[in-house]
Amino acid sequence: MSGCLSVIKKYGRIPKPYELDGEKVYIGSEVANYLKFHRDALYKQYPLLPKRTATAAEKKELGKAGVPKSMLRANVILIPFADIQDIFKGNDKKFRINPSAIEYNAADSTIPTRPNVTAVHSQISAGTHHLESIPCSTPSAVGRGKLCNREMIYRHEWHFDNSHLVENAKHEEDLVPIRLDMDIDGIRVRDTFSFNRNEQLITPQMFAQVMCEDLELPLASFLGPITQQIQQQLNAHQEIVPIDEPDQRAVLKLHIHVGNESLTDQFEWDMSNKELTPEQFATTLCKDLNIGGEFQAAIAYSIRGQLAWNQRTCAYSENPLPKVEVPLRNALELDNWTPHLETLSDAEVEKKMRDQDRNTRRMRRLVNSNPYGGL
Repeated sequence: MSGCLSVIKKYGRIPKPYELDGEKVYIGSEVANYLKFHRDALYKQYPLLPKRTATAAEKKELGKAGVPKSMLRANVILIPFADIQDIFKGNDKKFRINPSAIEYNAADSTIPTRPNVTAVHSQISAGTHHLESIPCSTPSAVGRGKLCNREMIYRHEWHFDNSHLVENAKHEEDLVPIRLDMDIDGIRVRDTFSFNRNEQLITPQMFAQVMCEDLELPLASFLGPITQQIQQQLNAHQEIVPIDEPDQRAVLKLHIHVGNESLTDQFEWDMSNKELTPEQFATTLCKDLNIGGEFQAAIAYSIRGQLAWNQRTCAYSENPLPKVEVPLRNALELDNWTPHLETLSDAEVEKKMRDQDRNTRRMRRLVNSNPYGGL
């Protein structure tokens, strides 16, 4: 049984419980200080933890019990005694959002209901979602043009030390392309990035929690689906079989939209070359085109996604690229093999987004109708 319990670190004196109208409760701020959770981090860590605000009469009772007046001037959050005792004992999983429970046990009364949820799952097993054009990622504060102030990068609740960092650095980096595209409660979230599958410290749920804080997304609605999509794509990403034969080229295409700028490009990539990484190529391309921001990460994601797809399907390819006899292309092909960067108006951006959504729905229908889409 002890293997199912979490290790909860505590600091200082244990908080004092109070009895109000026959009910024993804890004050949320005192519990947070004891567990080293800053501000509302306790409620973000345990979104399903029952809590309520103290009434004026209850504040008077708390004042008589010795609670400082400075604490009573603001809202006082009360938490049931039994629930906090469970957290102290390490039995805190029932207060967290379990991504698998959200997906498969939607009727559970302890899980917050989320109407109008649509998420991308159909193309993950086939890997074709990496072949679509890359839209502009969701900006901070859900597009309200407001930066999110971070109190600190390091979190006390993560409890990392130097030995954990050294041990994590021993694992070889294995970057997996991740694509998020979901519409929950009228909020559209899109993003692309690469996630290290061998990461031992930062879990997909931790990443999803930080992303929700950056974009000011409600944790109860988005934490589970974001964690699900990341974990599903990590599990679906197959081991890439090393290609020993030389000159295993594939045609890669870039269709990336960031803000009002659109980048299109086409080039050949030798999958047997182990010296050049997508990140190095993206850095050089951005320097050549004098672009930055999210283009670099989006280019690296797009290359990794298309390489994974091509390496999985190269054995079934009936039309391999011919051997290169002349390294220079003729003048008639220059336009097709040259990067193009154009600035679009708002109307043109909206039209491209509509066309992309229409093409995405079409590709999903094709994948669902193809029983061999996972090859």
